[in-house]
Amino acid sequence: MKLTSAQARAHADEVRETSLTILRGLIPVETIDRWNAAFQPLLQDAIRREGDDPNRGANRYYVTLPFQDLWADPQIVDNNAIMAVVEELVGADGVMCQLATDTPCLGSEYQDLHRDTQLLFPESGVETPPYQLAVNFPLIDVTDETGPMEYAPGTHMMSKADGMRAVETGEIPLVKGYMNRGDVMIRDVRHIHRGTPNPSSTPRPMVVIGYSRRWLFRPEVNIRVPAEVLVSMPERARRWLRFNPVFETKAEAAAREESYRAFAY
Repeated sequence: MKLTSAQARAHADEVRETSLTILRGLIPVETIDRWNAAFQPLLQDAIRREGDDPNRGANRYYVTLPFQDLWADPQIVDNNAIMAVVEELVGADGVMCQLATDTPCLGSEYQDLHRDTQLLFPESGVETPPYQLAVNFPLIDVTDETGPMEYAPGTHMMSKADGMRAVETGEIPLVKGYMNRGDVMIRDVRHIHRGTPNPSSTPRPMVVIGYSRRWLFRPEVNIRVPAEVLVSMPERARRWLRFNPVFETKAEAAAREESYRAFAY
């Protein structure tokens, strides 16, 4: 899919107004199914490693993906349609700073309502244009049976207190983010949202690619890039990856311990 400039602006305007937009059927289902098959061993490693203390709440796991092989597919990480919308929102000189997954499994629970980041200047109480985005796509269909995200449209431009009050009074009802394999969501992470339980026996991985404006440093995340992968990427992708650490070998890049735990903003 290739978006015209007008289409990209329309999707970006939807993010500015409601907090998110969805590009339906963007990624081939066959590609998604290969990602899901390759992800399962990584999920099992995370379950063994974290035991009774998963990093996202009961039976919910955050797993970083190694930036190599199918995880570094330019058709996804440098997708023209995704990047057209991202650049409308955070500029053409932004940064790609995160490649990971969030996976609720059987026994997961409702998360507390939260935002994924705080105000740039918390003491001001003033919201600003977008500066941090999450690009999400599921590795299985997201239905009531697999634990959809719930979000409150428009709360990205409110203070958290005002947004929570609007949700609690029913002024802004929570909306479920249903998605099929191949759909891609682009969202402003300031909106109030939560994960819901996955009552099925099938884990529901949701990939997240994080994008920020060039001046926003997020110390809790980065992408460990093998040098050989970096040189093989398209020029635009190399530019968006420019502030991430680069390693001589794939093995060095893949050697990491998970440390990013959920924050409540």
